[in-house]
Amino acid sequence: MPVDPESPRGGSGSPPAGDPGRSAGVPNDPPAEEAGPPPPAPGHSRAPRRRRPGRAPAADTSPAGEPPADEPASDEPGRRVAVSLEEIRSLLAGLTETVGREHERAAHRERVIDRLHEDNQRLRHGELQTAFEPVRAALYRLYDLVRREAERETVDPAHTPVLLAAIAEELAEILARTGVEPMPVETGEAFDPARHRPAGTQDVDDAELDGTVARVQRAGFVRGDRIARRAEVIVARMAAEPVGGE
Repeated sequence: MPVDPESPRGGSGSPPAGDPGRSAGVPNDPPAEEAGPPPPAPGHSRAPRRRRPGRAPAADTSPAGEPPADEPASDEPGRRVAVSLEEIRSLLAGLTETVGREHERAAHRERVIDRLHEDNQRLRHGELQTAFEPVRAALYRLYDLVRREAERETVDPAHTPVLLAAIAEELAEILARTGVEPMPVETGEAFDPARHRPAGTQDVDDAELDGTVARVQRAGFVRGDRIARRAEVIVARMAAEPVGGE
């Protein structure tokens, strides 16, 4: 018996239940594809697709160092200002440290100067005391001489000039210990304004004595080659001729 080509293989030849097309002998149409959204019209952009709940966001594929396309650019001026402020803080800290070191050095120098000043004052005081010792010794002798003469019961008038000369010699020795010596001035020497100080004039008849030292009133003193005090002298002058003389 010939096999019906339309009948399924291995079947009983009858169409499955519930399939009217198969039972009527009409071939079945292929199933229609699932309907999707219509294509966008020309000139209009497609609206972004809404992400389904529970779906992970797409990975960022932007190059390294560049912000993602959907994020705003970084604040570059603000970052530069922050870096500048940090540099300023660092410079100020270094400056403060330098000023502190300089202040410590200045304080140390002041302490050294004060200590040197104190040492100098002590040294000068010691030198002055040492220099005064010979003067004190001579003054001690002068005091003893005057005191001894004052205690004499009888006073000889002829002894008074000798006593005063001795006192003058003691005083000259005291001055010599300080570096000052009497300046010798002789009667009859020429008047010298650098060495002599005129205290008055005295008339003389000899023309050769005109302008010479007639008398010394106060002695002069020298310190080495320098004049410490000029001698006060009386200067000789020629007497004026009387008017209508003989």
